[in-house]
Formats: sequence, structure tokens, C-alpha cells
Amino acid sequence: MAFVTSNRHRLGTSVAAFFDVDNTLLPGEASEIRFFRWLWQRRIVGWPEARASALWWLRHWPALSLQPLRERKLYLMGKPAQVIEPLGEEFCRERLCPAVSPDAMRQMEQHRQAGHAIVLVTGSLDFLVDPIAISLQVDRCLAGQLEQRDGVYTGELLQPLPYGNGKHTLVERLAEELDLDLAACFAYGDSPGDREILSAVGHPTVVNPIRGMGRVARRNGWPVVSWK
Repeated sequence: MAFVTSNRHRLGTSVAAFFDVDNTLLPGEASEIRFFRWLWQRRIVGWPEARASALWWLRHWPALSLQPLRERKLYLMGKPAQVIEPLGEEFCRERLCPAVSPDAMRQMEQHRQAGHAIVLVTGSLDFLVDPIAISLQVDRCLAGQLEQRDGVYTGELLQPLPYGNGKHTLVERLAEELDLDLAACFAYGDSPGDREILSAVGHPTVVNPIRGMGRVARRNGWPVVSWK
């Protein structure tokens, strides 16, 4: 299961707004890339972790896909969760929370005023986005969760990964749990990894499109917006 936090009770509404995080709620560079650089500057990770990730990607890459790196986090393999998670929370509060798009926050507040549930759905790691979810007072947060053995990260992510089909699966499960009407729901995302949940709701919006999502939006008649 992906990580779920905040307000686990039924939400009293059949409408939710699903927000991607990287390059949607947080414009620009992916949160994990920023986190890796932050750890590098503190010498918590270094060339061995970078080399292991690069070699794994080269052995498994299909047509320059980053999917192998989404599925395994070798830079955290063998590291204790009790060390990394507090660092992730510190990093998020220091670097990510201040970077949340004001445009995204205004859109989120419009949904809140309309009585809609606010849900973050992201392939980023739970401990990197949970402080954002808490500060924004969202109703649910579905994020990637690293497998642990005896308190140490294996580098593997628990399935389903909140990306692509996995995002869709998690959204459908949540809709069933909360009696959400997906035809009345909203979704915001930037990349092909969000295409499935954008297609699943009645009100999709492409934000800061990358990797061909502008063309996908035009083909499907989806609105496109720029959040800074």
C-alpha cells in the first residue's frame, strides 16, 4: 500500500480534487532530485549511491525511461529509516514547503470552499511530502513508501507505486472507500504518469505540461494551465 495520511474517516462529500506534487504543486525539479542533492551536500550520499543508481538504470532502461529509478531507490538502500526520515522532513520543511505554488494553493482553496476533498497523489516518497500534506491540511495523501527490513531500507518500493497505472489503482480504491463520484471529481497533473487519473475523472487539468502532455491535452480537449 502507498502511504495514506490525514483524516482517515469518510469525508462527507462525493467530490475530490486530486493533485500531483512534482511540477504541479511544486513547479520545477522533482522533489527527490532536490532531496538527493541536499543529502549529497551533507555527505549522507555520494558517488557510490550515484553510481549504483546509474548502473541499475543502464541495465534496465527501456527507451530512456526513468521507470527503473522510480521503482528502486538505491541511493537509500541499506540506510536506517530512523536516520533518513527525520532528514526528509527537515528537507521538506526547509526547501519544499516554501516552494509550493501560490496558484496551486489558490486552486486548492477554491475546492475546499466548494466542499471538495483534497487529495495528494504522488510517486514521491511519503516522508518527503507528508509535511506538505499536513501544512496544507489535505484530506488524504497517497505517496510512495519504501520497504523496510529491521528498520533499514531495502531500496524497493511497496506496490502499487503511485505512478501511471498505480496512481489510477489507488484513486479507484480511494473512490470506492469514500464513495467518490469520479465523474464529478477533479485532477491536476503534468506528465504521462498522470494520464490515467486525468482520464478517470470528469474534470481533468494539465498543469505545467512536460513530456508530450501538452499534445495529449489538446487531443483530449483538456484545459492546460501554468502554475508558478
